[in-house]
Amino acid sequence: MNRPPAPIKLFVVDDHTLFRRGLVALLGQDEDLQVVGEAGDAAQALRLAPALQPDVVLMDNHLPGVSGIDAIKDLRQQLPLARVLMLTVSEDAQDLAMALRNGAHGYLLKTIDGDLLADAIRRAVRGEPVVSLELMGKLVAAFQAQDSPAPADGAAAAPCAMPDEAAPAPAALTPREEEVLREIARGASNKEIARTLDIAETTVKIHVQHILRKLELTSRVQAAVYATDRQRVA
Repeated sequence: MNRPPAPIKLFVVDDHTLFRRGLVALLGQDEDLQVVGEAGDAAQALRLAPALQPDVVLMDNHLPGVSGIDAIKDLRQQLPLARVLMLTVSEDAQDLAMALRNGAHGYLLKTIDGDLLADAIRRAVRGEPVVSLELMGKLVAAFQAQDSPAPADGAAAAPCAMPDEAAPAPAALTPREEEVLREIARGASNKEIARTLDIAETTVKIHVQHILRKLELTSRVQAAVYATDRQRVA
């Protein structure tokens, strides 16, 4: 007899006791999820989490003492296999960029629906980066700011490359791949895309692989940034 898959082990880090207890109770209603521990600050999280070995750490940013974003690297060192998801009220673009740069696998707002949060946790465990849809525009801006530093005072901007120096254009996407890309930019999961486009989830996965290969990208977040950026330019 096949055993059911083990539940995803969660560790919740938030200094607001009522919110933390409410979140623990909400997540406990899902049989696929199991909260194995909780902490009220980063120091307590770093002390307790290694013994519990959670699969996912849900962490607020505004914590007493060390901020959640500053604690990400230490958590990743102690829990190299765990996924760290920021769950916060902060919509600040710098917080978003810094969290991802420090190694967070996702950045979610506390206004997220409970079912969407559970789905985001599952997607993170599968290796998919997850970012709240409301923050996708700020994610694009953060990437653009990182890739295009402002010139120093009095310095001329770098000249544009000549046509023969430009990188080759990415391969054209098929109409179906364009549809899948638009859904990725909305933050939809493979299951949601399959339901929206009335195709099999395995077919969606194949389309995503083709999109990443054609656009020479390595992740869904990069694909979402590409799609959103293209829409802004159009």
